[in-house]
Amino acid sequence: MVPLEEVKDIGPKILGLLRDVEELELEDVEIKLGDLEFLLQPPTLATTPLPAKPEAKPKPEKIIEEKFTPPKMEYPGRIVEVRIGATKSEGGTRSRSIVIGGEKNPPFYMFEAPPPNLPAISIDVFDMKIPLAKPVKEHVGDVLEDPAAWAKRAVDKWGADMINLHLVSVDPLLKDTPPREAAKTVEEVLQAVDVPIAVGGCGDPEKDLKVFEKVAEASQGERILINSVTLDMDVEKMADIVNKNGHTVIAFTPMDMDKARELNRKLYSYLPKDVIVIDTTTAALGYGLEYAFTIMERVRLAALMGDEELQHPISSGTTNAWAAREAWMKMDPKWGARELRGPIWETITALTLLLAGVDYFMMMHPAAVKTVKMVIRDLTSERREVGAPILRWVSTRF
Repeated sequence: MVPLEEVKDIGPKILGLLRDVEELELEDVEIKLGDLEFLLQPPTLATTPLPAKPEAKPKPEKIIEEKFTPPKMEYPGRIVEVRIGATKSEGGTRSRSIVIGGEKNPPFYMFEAPPPNLPAISIDVFDMKIPLAKPVKEHVGDVLEDPAAWAKRAVDKWGADMINLHLVSVDPLLKDTPPREAAKTVEEVLQAVDVPIAVGGCGDPEKDLKVFEKVAEASQGERILINSVTLDMDVEKMADIVNKNGHTVIAFTPMDMDKARELNRKLYSYLPKDVIVIDTTTAALGYGLEYAFTIMERVRLAALMGDEELQHPISSGTTNAWAAREAWMKMDPKWGARELRGPIWETITALTLLLAGVDYFMMMHPAAVKTVKMVIRDLTSERREVGAPILRWVSTRF
């Protein structure tokens, strides 16, 4: 039995031994306890006072008025102006000439500068009877074989700025009309209307060159717009025809900016820049319109940023919209009536490319022409009607 004195000293000894020990493990130890009591202290009450309840902010009674000033940029490039048609004082017989191009900022950036010249709209006229969609044919059915009467109606009744005459009959696979006869048709149209005209061929590069030569000679001094010169034509000879007879020309290429530059570089060797209009091909709504828009937009922006080979007015064969089957064929009633669908198809195609920077439109349906003219007028008008309050736009009825 251990003496009591030694037991009393064992506690301090153990504590001394464990002074530097952080952790202790006991093995084979058994501890017997009696009643175990837990003492739970009540939490100490916070002495920090609660923050005062913030005063309610007054509800706004109106929107804060702030003036927005649109940013204005200066662009290093500018689109050349091209004059089409010639008046008596200019050596021709037109009642007026039309100038397109001249822009120094993107389309309809009215906050930077208004366009110096409005886009021009021509109506297509053909020199022979061709298949047409019913909504178009019902307007021109009685003049399909009389291009002069067709052109006169387009100007007098539908307000065409220009006439775009297509000499499709010269196609060797159709009537193979001789160049002299085609030139006579152009003379008849010039006598029937007093607005500037554009003259297109059939797409055969060899036949078109012969036709354009006779047409250019017959209309010398009228400053017509020849539609068109392409990379697969004899560019030098075509340029000589345009230059010698005082006309203007459309440089037509596929949807390729490099091709447009290439053709323009060739033309610059023979022609001044202010007689060249470029056309990078129009694809209709649902048939590649987004590609046509993208190329035209890139062409215009590149020109404004200083690309001299692209600083030309842009032309659009908007009539290509009627090649879309949805514009003319019978379809499920949910597509709507053909009589409306076709003009809408052409209108949307035109308005889309209008925002890309097109300066010259070739169109067909009078309703589409009227609508595009109205939109151009509204976009360029200084008068702005006050619309419904913007905060109630969801419930507003027009």
